[in-house]
Amino acid sequence: MSSTGPLGHLGHLARRFVGSLSDAPPPADDDAWATSFMTDAEAELWHRLSNVDRRHAIDVARRFVERRPTAAGEEIAAACLHDVGKLEAGLGTLGRVVATMIGPRTARFRTYHDHEEIGARWLEERGSSPVTVALVRRQGPAAAALEAADDL
Repeated sequence: MSSTGPLGHLGHLARRFVGSLSDAPPPADDDAWATSFMTDAEAELWHRLSNVDRRHAIDVARRFVERRPTAAGEEIAAACLHDVGKLEAGLGTLGRVVATMIGPRTARFRTYHDHEEIGARWLEERGSSPVTVALVRRQGPAAAALEAADDL
């Protein structure tokens, strides 16, 4: 839940929903910026994300860097890849809205809610830095900065 309370969390979700109505890809320079912090295996996962998810991830990563200007490349990669585990659930926008509202009541919704652990495991299997893997799990010294960057 958002540190700003239930209303702040609802605002965050509303902004995410409105942003999901466009399937435009992120600008090429933003995409290049994001992948510049990733290994080839991480970039392969990155390019499996939808345009909506990549645009969101770039926004989060940029806010993360504002909060943590000395962030290491592995941390920025984690900020970009923080939602990659959502691919496993295979939910579209409406499915994600329902999963968020009702919680992990079905296997797919449980998978959606476990996306951080799933994404961290995928990154671990691909040889990502332990710093990247931990931050995708929302662990480590940069976890609060990622949480704040993702909650706007």
